[in-house]
Order: sequence, then structure tokens, then C-alpha cells
Amino acid sequence: MAPETDTGKTTTQDIEKKAADFRKTFTRLREEIMKQIVGYEEVVELVLISLFCRGHVLLEGVPGLGKTLLVRSLAEAVNSTFTRIQFTPDLMPADIIGTTVVVESERGEKLFRFQQGPIFNNIILADEINRATPKTQSALLEAMQEGHVSVGGVTHVLQQPFYVLGTQNPIEMEGTYPLPEAQIDRFFFKLNVEFLGEDELVEIMDRTTRGKIPTLEHVVEAQEIVELQQFIRNVEIADHVKRYAARLVLATHPELEGVDLAKQYIRYGASPRGVQSLILGGKVKALLTDRFHVSTEDIRAVAKPSLRHRILLNFEGEAEGITSDQIVDRVLEAVPETPA
Repeated sequence: MAPETDTGKTTTQDIEKKAADFRKTFTRLREEIMKQIVGYEEVVELVLISLFCRGHVLLEGVPGLGKTLLVRSLAEAVNSTFTRIQFTPDLMPADIIGTTVVVESERGEKLFRFQQGPIFNNIILADEINRATPKTQSALLEAMQEGHVSVGGVTHVLQQPFYVLGTQNPIEMEGTYPLPEAQIDRFFFKLNVEFLGEDELVEIMDRTTRGKIPTLEHVVEAQEIVELQQFIRNVEIADHVKRYAARLVLATHPELEGVDLAKQYIRYGASPRGVQSLILGGKVKALLTDRFHVSTEDIRAVAKPSLRHRILLNFEGEAEGITSDQIVDRVLEAVPETPA
């Protein structure tokens, strides 16, 4: 791309500087968060990738693994507004979105005024999202998809960046309402937070039982996040890489071009949102490795978090203990990077 400064167009130097700024911001955010988080380097990176892609993340793991701390650490590192919503069975949509209340003016007149709910923040922790009823879940997920909420016939636009991180416990079934497939599909990534090893547990003990827990600094402004989100969408991607991502998604559909495991164990494959996650996540991966174009390796690197929650197993798959990650692994093995 040749410089065109006389016409006001973006030059190669501008793009290179913006890419360098992005890598610097991403690295600083990751390092700041890791001051409080032990292990989970990959989880932290994928959480940040989703943030810069304007996506949302579902964190799944048993209690006590630091999911809430991770979100709080992110909120501290970004100079933005943050709120935590504890999802419970009695939580109502108005408790999230807000409601219209009657107020009295200085002249004694009765007026209706919209009282904003906690969703009107930049970073939202939806803690134990599967404990709320489907009606309440859908209120949050609608805002995630549309970027605005409507109350009393009036549309209220949510401030940007708007980033929702939901958590859920995979082993707790009583008193929970699993997210329907159409709603869980709205999460950009689903990340499995696994249990830590011995060294990491010792490090946690040292950090939390001796001395002070480190405090984090703001390393990036909310407006910078918004600008970088737009920049990422301008990263180039070749047609053969886009088609590779499309073939990966098609391979999860048993009625189309599904691989052997898909045809045997999948009831329904990944949606078009899965392709969007692959492409945008791949763009961030490319920038992090100092490239301005997406490769098939970038697509493969984000395949599991992009597709695992978008694959619906059939009864046979669930009975035999097949996981969606196993399906994705098989898809990555079977689908060639270039068509035969």
C-alpha cells in the first residue's frame, strides 16, 4: 500500500504505527492483568482478543478458579466503568436494564424518568448467568446483540466499549437454567477455565497469604479500545483463508460436509457467527505476530473457543461422552487448508 498523504488517505506508515500501538496496548493490558492472575495466560489472551473484536465471553469453570478476579482485573486495567451483576432466580429484567420511574419536578409536576440499570457500563460481569430465569437471561443477551435496550418505547444506546463476561459452573445443575443454543451463540468465545497445577497453587498461596495483593493501574482508556476495535476490522484477509474458515464451519454440519464424528454425534453445527469469530479472532492473532494479513494458522488458533459452544451434540454423542472440543479437533484434522 503506497503512501497517499496528499489525498488524506491512510498510508502504510499509519497502518504500521496503529498496529504497533495495538500490540503495545494489548501487551500492557495482559501484563497488568497477570499481576493478579496466576496461570491462565491463554485464557487472559483470549479474553482480550474478544474485547478488541467487540465480542463477549462465556467463562465456564468450577468456583474458586479466579473467573471473577480476572474480570475485575480487566476492569481495573481499563479506565472504564464496571459493574457486577449477580444472577439469581429472582432477578428480573428491570434489575439489569433499568425501569421508568415517576418523579416530581420542581413545579410539582409528575414526570416519567428512565432509571438506568447496571447494564449501562463498559464492562459487565454477569456472574453465574445460568442461575437466572430465561426471561432475565434474554434481556441481557438482547443488549449484547443489539448494543441498545428499549424501555417504554424509547431506545437507549449502550456506551462503548460494551463488553459482557458471563460465568457459569458446569457441574451445578439444581436451580440453574442452561442458556438456550440461540442465546449462547451470541458469545464470541466460550473459554473453559481448568483447574490449576501444583506450582500455580503454591504461587496463589504466596500471593494471597503473604504481604499485599498487588493493585493494578489504568493502562488504556476506553476510547482507545473503541478506536483499536475499528482498526482490527481493517486487517486484510485473503479469499482462500476466508474460504478455509467457511469450510471449518460447514464441516460441523452433519447434513452438509460434516466430518465422520460430526455425522455420527452432532445434531446441529456451528452458526454463521462462528465464522465471524474465526475471522475477527484471526485478525487479532495476526496483528500480535506482527503481520497485517490473516493466515490459516491464525484461524486454527481460535477454532476451539469460537466453535465449541456452537456445536450441539445429539443423544448418542452425549451418551458416549464426546465433547465439542473433540469434534473441533477432528474438523481441524480433516479439513484441508486448500480445497482438493
